[in-house]
Amino acid sequence: MTVLVVGTMAFDSVETPFGKVDHVLGGSATYFSYSASFFSPVRLVSVIGNDFRQADLDLLKQRSVDLAGVQKAAGKTFSWSGKYEGDMNSAQTLDVNLNVYGDFKPQLPQAYKDSRFVFLANGSPASQMMVLDQVAKPEFVVADTMNLWIETSQADLRRLLTRIDALILNDGEARMLAREQNLVAAGEKVLTMGPRLVIIKKGEHGSFLLTRDGTRFAIPAFPVPVVKDPTGAGDSFAGGVVGFLAREGAHDDATVRRAMVYGTVMASFVVEDFSLEAFKRLSAEGMKRRYDQFVKFISL
Repeated sequence: MTVLVVGTMAFDSVETPFGKVDHVLGGSATYFSYSASFFSPVRLVSVIGNDFRQADLDLLKQRSVDLAGVQKAAGKTFSWSGKYEGDMNSAQTLDVNLNVYGDFKPQLPQAYKDSRFVFLANGSPASQMMVLDQVAKPEFVVADTMNLWIETSQADLRRLLTRIDALILNDGEARMLAREQNLVAAGEKVLTMGPRLVIIKKGEHGSFLLTRDGTRFAIPAFPVPVVKDPTGAGDSFAGGVVGFLAREGAHDDATVRRAMVYGTVMASFVVEDFSLEAFKRLSAEGMKRRYDQFVKFISL
């Protein structure tokens, strides 16, 4: 089954203790799409400037990512610059230029409106709801958010939460949204706001699932010996999760738990190099081998 994703395509400049890259391919929808493409076809909706490289579009096309929903606008593509230090669990943002994304109003091609699995990558809640207004009968909607929208668009975010099935966010965002320091309490409070399930990402410490029917599930991160660049890890995790759910055509609790294992595996690959370089070297066989290794790692 196909996945619809709406989010940013970007150029990133990143510095970590392992090096520095400038103007490389990034963006929430880009990372999500490449990761999800290992499991299901992807329909991508975003906006790019006239500076976007054809080679980067071709890279996504080679992964069966449908780009009919990508708008091209006069101007420059969204860009982000950041630096990681220490344990690299969070980035110091040095510069953000919305460019053409600042005026982006997502418009779904007619062929996309029957999408059943939808991922609303990080963006304003108003923009995310605009997408939902255009999808006919979505079966399973997953959203991401960030501290900016929690601080500045609380009312819209609360409305969005009543229209989605699942929310993926990091531990700091969960605490901020719920106004609870304990993660279990925070997750349980977010569940009362609308979504059926919440997945809280904890960086190098893995992820935690809570559902409205009482399911609780936690897994560690895959033990990667060298993390060169954490950029895109969260979106790659989400791509693995939602891509797997779409492939299975299911979203029961047991399938979500398996999806989180696949999401963790996909995130473990992307952090091994800058941008999408590690993904570009990855095969389906390599992904499955690491999945099998991880299952053994977390089993009794």
